[in-house]
Amino acid sequence: MKVLLASQAIAGHFNPMTGIGVRLKTEGHEVGWYTGRTLAGRLDELGIPHYPFDRAIEHTGDNLNELYPQRAKLKGPMAIRFDGERIFASNVTNFFEDIRDVHQRFPFDAVVMDSSMFIQRLVAVVLGKTVVSVVAIGNMESDPLVPPLFFGFSPARTPADKILHAGARLVSEQIVTKPARTSYARQLRGYGLRTPRGTPITDETYRWSHAIIQTGTASLDFPRRNINPKVHYVGALLPHRAGSATDPAAATGPAAASAPAADARQPTAAQGTYRRTVVVTQGTVDNRDPAKLIIPTIEALKDTDSLIVVASGGANTEALRRRYPQPNVVVEDYVDFARVFPFTDVFVTNGGFGGVLLSLSHGVPLVTAGLNEGKSDVNARVAYAGVGVNLKTENPSAAAIRSAVDTVLGDPAWRERAQAMRGQFEADDSVGAAVEVIKAAVAG
Repeated sequence: MKVLLASQAIAGHFNPMTGIGVRLKTEGHEVGWYTGRTLAGRLDELGIPHYPFDRAIEHTGDNLNELYPQRAKLKGPMAIRFDGERIFASNVTNFFEDIRDVHQRFPFDAVVMDSSMFIQRLVAVVLGKTVVSVVAIGNMESDPLVPPLFFGFSPARTPADKILHAGARLVSEQIVTKPARTSYARQLRGYGLRTPRGTPITDETYRWSHAIIQTGTASLDFPRRNINPKVHYVGALLPHRAGSATDPAAATGPAAASAPAADARQPTAAQGTYRRTVVVTQGTVDNRDPAKLIIPTIEALKDTDSLIVVASGGANTEALRRRYPQPNVVVEDYVDFARVFPFTDVFVTNGGFGGVLLSLSHGVPLVTAGLNEGKSDVNARVAYAGVGVNLKTENPSAAAIRSAVDTVLGDPAWRERAQAMRGQFEADDSVGAAVEVIKAAVAG
């Protein structure tokens, strides 16, 4: 079969799909990929033909605040409101028209798409093609038992919680998600399609896809009253890579995937130099200001018997190294988490879903601190599942981080729950399961 993969040019949306593309190609299927030009080199490495954005605006983890300077000033639900309309909904027509052009050159049978492109209905109805969506974040389908999105709520336990959630849901519908929903509905009307009033835009993925590849496990989702049979949890869809876990000191630096780093400042937990290893990152989008999470984490632990491994995401690396010359502080642009996590005791993160899944796939408990880009909902799930402490802020203090790390490491139950979830991840061949979903959807 001929399969077109389609994704935003944002790493957290593109990377989880790379293993699927390679597996399909290995099995003998014809594969192409529609995404931004910044990923041309990566697709060349994977050996997958690239169909670049033409009409679509290319959003990446690095250019969002440059494209939209006003975005940096927005927080919480208002940041979600802006992103929903400008970064996601505004590109719907552009994405679809680009893909319609791609079909003339590469007559695909199915599109396996990043769920956040919101063109499932257009591809399924106007082009008449099979659509499989890959959801690289938590399950966003609405349900009576699931809290409203983007507020970081856990399921309601009391009447007061239910009242609060009802109010937040109204705010979400009338303020937070309304601009995106209005833009989406207007663009679909241009193709003669009507959308029911009051339907969340996030539900469109689940309504119009023939199948949904949902990253994570059901145990990391909230309880649901309605189970959608099209949703298939496949575990952690990790970026396609080669190599295996060996040593935390060999897993830092740009060449981490192929060779040990030579920095003498990098002691190893395996040698017993430090009692515990803590890994910290702010992700690849919100990493310009290390004072949010990286600096308070280092301040909290620099004078302890902890090895602190910092993944800066390519921002402020040298400045952080100069500021923290302590031998137990290792700062790198990028860290090969798959090789570090087998030796990690706790992961401090702002709550990127890919990093959370990778951490839990190794049984590593978390301390989370993040609110934007939907991270508040990810972190609420982490806390609800009992696999980490959610600090519920973008700017935790050093004292709060140290207390949270001590809490997680002071009670073995946190790691036991994370290890139990690791067993669920290990039970699945995530990429293989995803490919089987695609083949079944195409077979119809």
